Amino acid sequence: MSSISVTILHGFLGSGKTTMLRNILQQASDKGMSPSVIVNDMSELDVDGVLISSMDMVNKHQGNFVTVSGDSISSPDGIKQLEKSLDTLCENEKTNWIVIETSGSSHPLPLVEFFNKRQGFILKDVITLVDAIWLRDDYRQGTQLIPKWQENVSKGIRGLENLLVEQIMFSNQVLLTKTEKLTADEVQTIAQSIHPLNVYAEIIKTSWGNLDVNTLNKEQSYNFFLVEQLITELRETVNDPLYLSGKKGQKLVAKVIKDDRPFHPQRLWNTCHDFLTKGVFRSKGFFWFPSRDDLALLWSQANGNVGLEVTGFWRASVINDESQKFTDEHRQVLQDKIDSVESRFGDRRCRLTVIGQVNEVDEFIAALEKCFLTDKEIEKWKNGGLFEDPWPQNIAKLKYS
Repeated sequence: MSSISVTILHGFLGSGKTTMLRNILQQASDKGMSPSVIVNDMSELDVDGVLISSMDMVNKHQGNFVTVSGDSISSPDGIKQLEKSLDTLCENEKTNWIVIETSGSSHPLPLVEFFNKRQGFILKDVITLVDAIWLRDDYRQGTQLIPKWQENVSKGIRGLENLLVEQIMFSNQVLLTKTEKLTADEVQTIAQSIHPLNVYAEIIKTSWGNLDVNTLNKEQSYNFFLVEQLITELRETVNDPLYLSGKKGQKLVAKVIKDDRPFHPQRLWNTCHDFLTKGVFRSKGFFWFPSRDDLALLWSQANGNVGLEVTGFWRASVINDESQKFTDEHRQVLQDKIDSVESRFGDRRCRLTVIGQVNEVDEFIAALEKCFLTDKEIEKWKNGGLFEDPWPQNIAKLKYS
């Protein structure tokens, strides 16, 4: 049996890994390629896994998709889950290329070390996605990233900057994401600022998650020799807790909101303005509004930016739609799926993960929970009442900053 190629996608929370992976899979499908996928989500909710498995080309039933959720794939337990995931994918005789999307807090070192020793696999690419907007806004177009990292090292602090810098150091490709929102001069400054961290890595600007799939899985393999010294120096610290925003006792946490009620559109709008802080690094999940109760909406927030995307229709909203011309058998299948969901409103429900500093996460979750409809408002919705909705209408992909 020939060795299986491996591509690893790294990047801090909200850098665009899932968008990039979806793009890669679509291109691969168009070209007749068939990569298998492992998606890692530090939250138990596994939103990224749901988004990827909703694509036609990969899912568990085809034997080419596995999720590792509830932990970082770089942790000791995560490595054990990775081993099991690889065994599962290798049961499929067609597996010849595996793409791994890591969680935002994962470190490349344990994975690089794992594949350096693991027979039967060839590590091709360790790719780090870097949010160019984050570097522009928080690190003066990237010029302050290295000085801040050096300051952390001198103080014995392991901060976010350490993780981002080390992700870049272990890469053989660095992708600057979200560059469609930056000027050419800003992109150039950012690229020049991070280049000294890894002079061997190619730095590529990307827009809207676009990357030519032909740049992946090429003949040349990952050069382990270049990171031998790094592995020796960092091995004992990569899974240490991160020191966040100069605040003592802060940890990176992932907490989940589960409710069957919809969000009040106006209250959610106000909460985004009033309660999103730099300590809330990422939130994502699925929810619904009473003002557009047929639509299943995807919430995706990174730092101060919130995106809403229509992912489909709730089954409860379409099952009685006569224009769909469902057969009795099809209608029963839909009803069984609706009944399998624990919700008072058919299959409608809200499931969100919030990731960040523990106190800011708790404050944001408390604010979000106040956005759910009250019992009186639910009755208003049932009776056809209207709700103020400041979010853009009639757009498939919505953006709010």
